[in-house]
Amino acid sequence: MAARKEILEVAGREVTVSNPDKVFFPTTGHTKLDLVRYYLAVADGALRGVSGRPMALKRFVHGAEGDFFFQKRAPSSRPDWIETVELSFPSGRTAEEIVVRDAAQLAWIVNLGCIDLNPHP
Repeated sequence: MAARKEILEVAGREVTVSNPDKVFFPTTGHTKLDLVRYYLAVADGALRGVSGRPMALKRFVHGAEGDFFFQKRAPSSRPDWIETVELSFPSGRTAEEIVVRDAAQLAWIVNLGCIDLNPHP
């Protein structure tokens, strides 16, 4: 059986929340959908800190108490409204990273398990 998904209308876009009932905060029982809704409630303030800046995705795919990993490169499977920018590093390597500018893009990265936001300076 396929996992349940929740579709949210955000900033004129459809944002799919995969596994919305997955518990991200075991102590309180808050779910991934709760986290996405929280970020939507505080989106104006969150966007003031990250808007227009490339993001390193710190992903907690097993919830807040699980291990996390950093993902610099934008996932290849993403909606066409997810903006990216190519960064160049002193080593000569490049990476295409996500740039968040609106609440829909913010909700999309939170759905990836990003509990905290990590923009480049």
